[in-house]
Amino acid sequence: MCAARILFELSGSIAAWKACAVISRLVQDGHEVQTIATRAALQFIGPATLEGLTGRPVRSDLWDRGTAMDHINLVKWADLVVVCPATANTINRLAAGLADDLVGALFLAHDWSKPFLLAPAMNPAMWAHPATQAGVARLSGWGVKVLPVARGRLACGDEGEGRMIEPEEILATIRAALPGARAAGAPGPSGGARRRVLVTAGGTEEPVDGVRTLTNFSTGRTGVLLAEHLRACGCEVTLLRAGRAAPAPAGVRSETFVTFADLRAALERLLGGEHFDAVVHAAAVSDYSVAGLRVNGEPLAPGAGKLGTAQEVAIQLAPNPKLVDHLRAWSRNPALRVIAFKLTRDADAAAARAAVEKLFAHSRADAVVHNDLAAVDPATGRFPATLWRADGTSRALESREALAHAIATFISDSGSGGAGAAPSTLTREHELLAGPAPAGSCAPDETRDPRPAHPSIH
Repeated sequence: MCAARILFELSGSIAAWKACAVISRLVQDGHEVQTIATRAALQFIGPATLEGLTGRPVRSDLWDRGTAMDHINLVKWADLVVVCPATANTINRLAAGLADDLVGALFLAHDWSKPFLLAPAMNPAMWAHPATQAGVARLSGWGVKVLPVARGRLACGDEGEGRMIEPEEILATIRAALPGARAAGAPGPSGGARRRVLVTAGGTEEPVDGVRTLTNFSTGRTGVLLAEHLRACGCEVTLLRAGRAAPAPAGVRSETFVTFADLRAALERLLGGEHFDAVVHAAAVSDYSVAGLRVNGEPLAPGAGKLGTAQEVAIQLAPNPKLVDHLRAWSRNPALRVIAFKLTRDADAAAARAAVEKLFAHSRADAVVHNDLAAVDPATGRFPATLWRADGTSRALESREALAHAIATFISDSGSGGAGAAPSTLTREHELLAGPAPAGSCAPDETRDPRPAHPSIH
């Protein structure tokens, strides 16, 4: 990808440390980055940090001597603008058209032929406030690409939606939006026809009673990121996401599911009723459904009522079939390409390869993405992954964007292993993807908690 000029604007949030990780990677990619910081942002990140990362003095004051026209000149200079983190105050000020600081003036002078991205970061109550939601809607209507927020625990101790997404997800979105991304780094479909891709994301939930479910820690963010990247590469993407998964990206058709049965019905309907060139099956699918309950020795239908706290409960589980094994049979396209996901825990190299071979054998997938939960580093969000092809070759990947790029290339490469290729013994050495990657790699779906979950984890 050719070097670009990026105007990177920070507002006052503790999430500014994540923005520094994004800035660092953009500079390593060879881009010119000019930072703009509000006064509040400089309470969290010092000017020396931003200058050290970019090699350029940080701009903050609209009235600095000799820079009176920079709100015009910087807009002309930049190929792309990103506000990260974007606080509730900044979002609402931009939506109101206020221009009494440098960030606001730059926004009013923005050239809308260039991408403008915004990564929100705030308390869940502030994110849910009608003023903020109205501001987001207005900015989106004007052409701003508002990135999704994450759900989780925030620095204030509250939990909910409003947390800024991880640096590698922001970085992938910026890279996909840069001029020349399709030509240099984001492979699109060949032959002029748009590839149609179905992506699944998030964890299923199996009802126990009317208020409890068996589920897993999947957030669906990896599948959502893959859908976003494939869309940016020119694919027509349909996303099947769990009801509690990360929000669907803009421009991606989306449907939701809750239970295993919901997901199965949606896959059968979509694959049988429409033409898809590929399925990226990243959902964390429950291995078991609740077949029956006995409460104090008496049978009770699952999914009804509410179990009492003093009752003796026995849950009978029934195994679910592997959905990935049936994707080809349901598809109206005999050349469907299937990318499956395999998660292990504490598996050595031999056990991991055996698990991948087993998945190839029963699913006849064209590719399998494997990673091991024990390799998760909660402090950095790192999830090392390996993309295995049915011909036995593999690539070790160290970031979500690297995985997304590899999958997009795999889908667009009609000469690499046909649909339904016979499974093979995985005997070749890993081919490390060229170039360093930032912390934060890919899992079938990012987990909130590395502890073992109950039997429904897929």
